[in-house]
Amino acid sequence: MTDLDVMTLRTAYDNQLRPEIPDPVPAGVTVERDGPLVRIIGLDAGGFLTYRDLGGLTRDELDALIARQVELFRQRGQSVEWKLNEHDEPADLADRLRAAGFVAEDRETVVVGPVAPLAAALPVAPEGVRLREVTSQADLERIAAMEEEVWQEDRSHLVTGLAKEIDADPHSITVVVAEAGETVVSAGWVRFPANTGFATLWGGSTLPQWRRKGIYRALVTYRARLADQRDRTLLQVDASEDSRPILQRLGLVPVTTTTPYVYTP
Repeated sequence: MTDLDVMTLRTAYDNQLRPEIPDPVPAGVTVERDGPLVRIIGLDAGGFLTYRDLGGLTRDELDALIARQVELFRQRGQSVEWKLNEHDEPADLADRLRAAGFVAEDRETVVVGPVAPLAAALPVAPEGVRLREVTSQADLERIAAMEEEVWQEDRSHLVTGLAKEIDADPHSITVVVAEAGETVVSAGWVRFPANTGFATLWGGSTLPQWRRKGIYRALVTYRARLADQRDRTLLQVDASEDSRPILQRLGLVPVTTTTPYVYTP
């Protein structure tokens, strides 16, 4: 993969996927604009701040923009995530966020790659594990319970957030579970952003005793086949350090990194 190819993929990511706005907007979710910044409230446990480019702002304008978000969510008594990409301008944006009270969480790698090679492979799960598409409240609650066991923290927001997206447009998202008997051992979902050539992959947490058995890879391949059926040509994932090596072996390419900066009142 040449530098030119990486830049081409990053440009497609920037131009087609950013800012990350749900379309259609689910009931109970608000999308507000503050200059180049988009503020999303009501989809997740806290607020979400997204944008394509802040490069046109002066330093004073940028500091004022950040301060407005802090004050708004301080008044709401609600946390908010500012999604910062490594190549965002200005170069000292992370320093400015930290100075305003935002705290960095784990960095992920944005990987992008072609759908076709993955869609051509069969999604082979290990013996005793089946993959199944789900939409029901009960299944979403089982996914949240699995994630809570993995991460040892509340994941109930997944139930309400995914349910809102499914209700708004069941064709914009597909949720897939990997089950062993009655146990959800892993789960992931694929979103199909409107008016793009992309499908984006999310989730993928797996119970510790079920790791290194090919389940995550099978979930990726299954969702790639769904993307191919929708004539999507590119996959994008915000990859943890656990999943990044697997995704790179499957042909996806790192194009930047992303770090959630979270302000908590």
